[in-house]
Amino acid sequence: MAITKLSSGSSFTNLTKYDSFLAGNPSYSPPSYDSIATVTVGGATGYVEFTSIPSTYTDLQIRLINDTSAGDINIRAQFNGDTGSNYSWHTLYGTGTNAYSDFNGVSSTYYGSFSRGGNGSGIFGASIVDILDYKNTNKYKTIRSLSGKDSNGGGILWLSSGLWQSTTAISSIKIFPESANLNQYSKFALYGIKG
Repeated sequence: MAITKLSSGSSFTNLTKYDSFLAGNPSYSPPSYDSIATVTVGGATGYVEFTSIPSTYTDLQIRLINDTSAGDINIRAQFNGDTGSNYSWHTLYGTGTNAYSDFNGVSSTYYGSFSRGGNGSGIFGASIVDILDYKNTNKYKTIRSLSGKDSNGGGILWLSSGLWQSTTAISSIKIFPESANLNQYSKFALYGIKG
């Protein structure tokens, strides 16, 4: 079925006909993602850290797949080496049969958005994490993420948001399991987003 778009003219007698809904509209330029650093775990390790993050971007994004030596545990993060009680988070997650929500306002680390490892060896969780306005020194830092995993049909999906209560620009990010180690082949990729 053909679709015809008419431009908005000053009257019905002054219209331009287009054969595409995209014609006559301002062009859209999606944001540009630049690879800053990638880490692939070569052997069991307690954490991965990105340091000296440049301040030339609008936002940051971390894409990761991870497995842990203790199975189904949570992945956390700290910014700029801050280990104080300056983090909070909200999460909504579901298992396919049940839905849950959770909140923590006193944790010394940022929790939840960096996925959950698999139940058993070689089952990886995956996450996409956005860190918004990471260099803005006039506001706290906001984090949002989508995470998930599958454990032979027993999967889980997470939607999370978090807050680092600091106006300091983020220059380093430490990512680690709340217990145990990250397994070999876990991969972490940091991107800078240009507005």
